Amino acid sequence: MTEIVEKLYRTGNIDDSEIKSLVETDDKGVSNFIVKYADETRQKYYGKKVFLRGLIEISSYCKNDCFYCGIRRSNKNAERYRLSREEILSCCENGYELGFRTFVMQGGEDSYFTDDFMCSLISEIKSKYPDCAVTLSLGERSYESYRRMKEAGADRYLLRHETASDELYRKLHPKEMSLANRKQCLFSLRELGYQVGSGFMVGVPFQTTENIVEDLRFLQELQPHMIGIGPFVPHHETPFSDKKGGTLELTLRILGILRLMFPKALIPATTALGTVSSDGRELGLKTGCNVVMPNLSPVGVRKKYDLYDNKICTDEESAECVECLEKRIRSAGYEVSSERGDAI
Repeated sequence: MTEIVEKLYRTGNIDDSEIKSLVETDDKGVSNFIVKYADETRQKYYGKKVFLRGLIEISSYCKNDCFYCGIRRSNKNAERYRLSREEILSCCENGYELGFRTFVMQGGEDSYFTDDFMCSLISEIKSKYPDCAVTLSLGERSYESYRRMKEAGADRYLLRHETASDELYRKLHPKEMSLANRKQCLFSLRELGYQVGSGFMVGVPFQTTENIVEDLRFLQELQPHMIGIGPFVPHHETPFSDKKGGTLELTLRILGILRLMFPKALIPATTALGTVSSDGRELGLKTGCNVVMPNLSPVGVRKKYDLYDNKICTDEESAECVECLEKRIRSAGYEVSSERGDAI
């Protein structure tokens, strides 16, 4: 099977049956081969640089009711909060002093954050920190909303497609949500000139290897600048509370495959990786990841942005979080970059 990995390394593509065999393999030698070539590929384009993104979780309110998410609207026990404009700007100020040159504003789909609010906020951040990138991750919005925020200065937008399978999408989301609309949002963002990020969960209930192949083929169609995947981690207040989580091993294998299929992509070593294994993020970096996203949110609200159980880094001050991550990055053999870290 190592010849399939070599073919993927050389050409950037293999057929569906070959992808399936790599996803399903339990051969550690093949997995190690994937890691080796994934790391070579990321170093070819990005060297040993790891880009930091300052994550600001602006709201735990969400109108959606996704079956896997801890801040789904039906979770009556969720602690809800919204950051004020002043709090968000304070997070940016703190982050800038710590060396961040990308701010990621992420939240549930919360109608409080209107286009007027967001455009004014984005403009102020870009005015104060012209050398910084503004990334948004606020879910599905209208084309006009995306257009206005882009014109206000937003650079990037993260919107995981979650799954490219209609059948699986319906098993993970309530009927008022649609995969077609999510895909349309992603193509609209590309059309408007955003650097676009997408991705999916690994090991989510009902997911098959064929679904994962579909995800990879959809990403080839979309050609995103950023690809975020992580293991599914259950939340105790959701319909999937009793389901098994995704494994570290499978997630790492798919990360390696992604790096070989998308050699220039920005791929984060996610918090969820660090949640399922204490060295998960370091292993992610060794398997082709080149981004980490330390949390800049006020410590008092971090536990409330409770997407899944046992989420790490909810008690540390931002400076502590950054220092810890920088040590982890160096221990894995890579170096922290203070650049904006745009996609090549």
